[in-house]
Amino acid sequence: MAFWQEWWVWMVAGVALAVLEVIVPGYVFLGFAIGVALTGVLVFLGVGGSSLALLILIAALLSLGAWLVLRRVFRLRHGQVKVWDRDINDEP
Repeated sequence: MAFWQEWWVWMVAGVALAVLEVIVPGYVFLGFAIGVALTGVLVFLGVGGSSLALLILIAALLSLGAWLVLRRVFRLRHGQVKVWDRDINDEP
């Protein structure tokens, strides 16, 4: 059995991407982490398939869906304006 057909490989990759999100915040890697972890769940349930290309496509589509959901959840609310009080280049 190839390593990409193992569910735990996908889960480890999801955790690694989640850790990378903590190191480099911005909700970019979090969407990938969720998509890859969901792919691991599908492989565990036997739904994912055995082709690496198919599993990567599933992970990409699930990541896109997770990213869109995260974007909707963490966006600025209607009428809310982001105001900057100081410039990071100003001397203290």
